[in-house]
Amino acid sequence: MSDVTRARSGRPVHHALLSARAGFRSWWTRRHGHAPPTGDTGARPPLAEGRQAGPSETGADVLSGATTLWRMRTTVKDAPGSLAALCMALAGLKVDILSLQTHPLAEGTVDEFLLRAPEELPASEIGGAVSDAGGSATWIERGDAHDLVDAPTRILGLATRTALDASELPLALRQLLGRCTIRSLPATAPGSGRAQESAPVEAALEDTVMRLRAPEGGVITVERPYLPFTPTEFARARALVELDARLGPRIPCGQDVLTLPEGNDITVRRADAGDLRAAKEMHERCSARTLSMRYHGPVGDADRYLKHLLSPRFGRTLAAQTTSGRLVGLGHLLWDGDETEIALLVEDEWQRRGIGGELLRRLVDMAAETGCENVYVVTQSSNTGMVAAMRGLELPLDYQIEEGTLVITARLDEVGVASRAARLRARPAGMTE
Repeated sequence: MSDVTRARSGRPVHHALLSARAGFRSWWTRRHGHAPPTGDTGARPPLAEGRQAGPSETGADVLSGATTLWRMRTTVKDAPGSLAALCMALAGLKVDILSLQTHPLAEGTVDEFLLRAPEELPASEIGGAVSDAGGSATWIERGDAHDLVDAPTRILGLATRTALDASELPLALRQLLGRCTIRSLPATAPGSGRAQESAPVEAALEDTVMRLRAPEGGVITVERPYLPFTPTEFARARALVELDARLGPRIPCGQDVLTLPEGNDITVRRADAGDLRAAKEMHERCSARTLSMRYHGPVGDADRYLKHLLSPRFGRTLAAQTTSGRLVGLGHLLWDGDETEIALLVEDEWQRRGIGGELLRRLVDMAAETGCENVYVVTQSSNTGMVAAMRGLELPLDYQIEEGTLVITARLDEVGVASRAARLRARPAGMTE
């Protein structure tokens, strides 16, 4: 089974496809709203000495009915009484402050709240009350149970994930900073070796954009329109990237041995740049048709993209190999700005045996675990194997096609992923662990 890869955000693609893809990119690109950092909250402020908590402060009256969690960020003057006025306004609406964190600025302070409000209370009314109390540039978004984790615990968890797996860095940054677009631009363009935009000597913060020196050269750009980054967020993001740089490239160990329907054992494991030679040898065993369907360009260019594709800095790669150690399949999960791409390549001799489908299912599960809302593949309309594999996911699919190029997007809503997993467990498996 084979697929094609599309290169955006620094991943080059054959020039003949650029104009065609530009024509239909607007059809299927998902645009997400932008929100303040999720779960970036500290301890709930204590009550003033000698003062007892009222009903609205304890949340006793709020808890008696249905409630909604909200994340709110607003800017207040750095003056005595400004925060108190804000809290009084919220108390008047029977809104409970679960946690509060402050981000000092040169002028004023950005206060970040996790609120619990009566279900019938609209966000617009909360925002209006905050504005009347002196808050400005107010941003409100629905919260969830994950936001109840305090900021230090959350940040330590993100640091641990990053330390165990280099591919977690962009995901950790996104969870740290909220809904934002993260693009990694390598120092040299994949496939050409030409130098690209130079990384800043020191990290730079410009309102809604921060630029960080990537661990292996190049630059990481983080953008969050309409909601400026604070110096505190900038410092946290920079520390996370510096931790990743100090640890160097790494992927978690571990592998699964799977049995194909015909009886052959196949090992599935994470792959990285150490598999470059084996991947090139697999390319040599693949037919020109298989390579052209996967890379959508001259067959001779295929090898030049492998180093980039195998780097954990830009996503995750799964390898399928035989008991003798021969690499027969590769599956890539590539972070593409605020989207996620999946690409597959299976050696001709091993196609139609369930390997591609198994790699695809595992990559989709990985994407779901990281909170991705959807994944997409770019292939040719004649690639019936990839189309069948995507349908086999039993998830909602969107199709867009132009001039033989097909984009299939799978929506990873929680209900869809859970029901798919249940159906896969219930039916006889073509591959068993």
